[in-house]
Amino acid sequence: MKFNVGDEVIVLDDSFSGRVKAFKKGKVVVETSDGFELMFEESELVKNHNDGEMKSFFSKQSLGSVIREKEEPKKRSFVKEKKSRKDEFVLEVDLHIEKLVPSKRGMSNYDILTLQSETAKRQLDFAIKNRMQKIVFIHGVGEGVLKAELDFLLGRYEGIDFRDADYQKYGLGATEVFIRQNVDRR
Repeated sequence: MKFNVGDEVIVLDDSFSGRVKAFKKGKVVVETSDGFELMFEESELVKNHNDGEMKSFFSKQSLGSVIREKEEPKKRSFVKEKKSRKDEFVLEVDLHIEKLVPSKRGMSNYDILTLQSETAKRQLDFAIKNRMQKIVFIHGVGEGVLKAELDFLLGRYEGIDFRDADYQKYGLGATEVFIRQNVDRR
């Protein structure tokens, strides 16, 4: 490991930094200055040396340009996104079984998948009824069984489109659903 608990780190390809808090499942847990805990691969992080050691590797000017270059894409993409009031709210539904029931003890895999599917269907019906334009189902990566079941469920609805959700925000384990509200249903 090239990081130690307590190291100050900068997240590459993002505009924030934090302190290494722990290591879980081969990933580095970083606590941001806002108090959020996020997990990253070691390759996504750089130690934030205030001055000492870093002088031997980079001049202060080149380190500053690396950090500015790292932050620029985030600033540009943030400015591009102009959203209307309707688009501000996105219903996020976490389908991990730990989020749905207090204990999964005694539940078979079939019971778990059924509960997750019914929850997804209920939340999608709610979003359609309340004329929401977007919903994100967080299903995780796993073996892909829940994602396949979700794709099958979503394929049975007319007037919706779905795709993998934003990788930077959700990773590989989420599906984004767009609900077209002005669909002619004859």
